[in-house]
Amino acid sequence: MRTDLFDDGIGCRDGEWVAGVDEAGRGPLAGPVVVAAVILDPARPIRGLADSKVLSAARREQLALEIRSHVLAFAICIVEAEEIDQLNILGATMAGMSRAVSALSILPLLALIDGNRVPKDLPCRGQAIVRGDATEAAISAASILAKTERDRIMCALDVIHPGYGFARHKGYPTASHVESLQRLGPCPQHRRSFAPVRACLLQG
Repeated sequence: MRTDLFDDGIGCRDGEWVAGVDEAGRGPLAGPVVVAAVILDPARPIRGLADSKVLSAARREQLALEIRSHVLAFAICIVEAEEIDQLNILGATMAGMSRAVSALSILPLLALIDGNRVPKDLPCRGQAIVRGDATEAAISAASILAKTERDRIMCALDVIHPGYGFARHKGYPTASHVESLQRLGPCPQHRRSFAPVRACLLQG
């Protein structure tokens, strides 16, 4: 994937501040969904931005530090497993996106949302962009912040809830995770509304 597409990312378009918004953690069985919103600084471009999924962990961490220090504004919202169970994963993701944009120190007039849906209660105009993390610099930056923050959280949860391997698989439904879930039962960080977790509860 070309990363030079992102080198001249802008934080404004037609005189309006533009935020990029993306999430990490929709698919895992455990842990939160983490959403980030970013407004880039056109005077301080960040080279090498790309979809977080195509970057190495080390490169993501390097870019995350640069993003935090170079952008005009960023905000990170954490939606815990309990709220995911209450709202469902789509509702929790949409809520997190609205909260992240609302928490920005600069309120944008436009938010570019990765995916095909725009939250109904977004505090500004929104535009959904499918695969936006691969085409829009601000969304790419948001994806990197969301991914690195969620990875940090899952590593911390691995210490609190040993035995599940959260630091390794980050809560995704790998074979080893499902095996440990069946052996140990769900911990408080597991999403009760997700089928493999619900099946373990029914068996228990």
